[in-house]
Amino acid sequence: MLNDRQSLILCGIIAGGFFVSGVLEILDNYIVKTVLTILFLVLIINFFVVYSKSKKEKQNDLK
Repeated sequence: MLNDRQSLILCGIIAGGFFVSGVLEILDNYIVKTVLTILFLVLIINFFVVYSKSKKEKQNDLK
């Protein structure tokens, strides 16, 4: 899915989004919450996909 660099950029965008929306006090807006939640879920799903993919590759290398 995403490589390491893209994951770090996405993580920075999420952190910056929380910071900016908190400073501007727009974190209560449902659209902002939805966008930040979707970005966070994409990051978490990417982690599990990459982790399971590398785990399968390690198992195949052992055979």
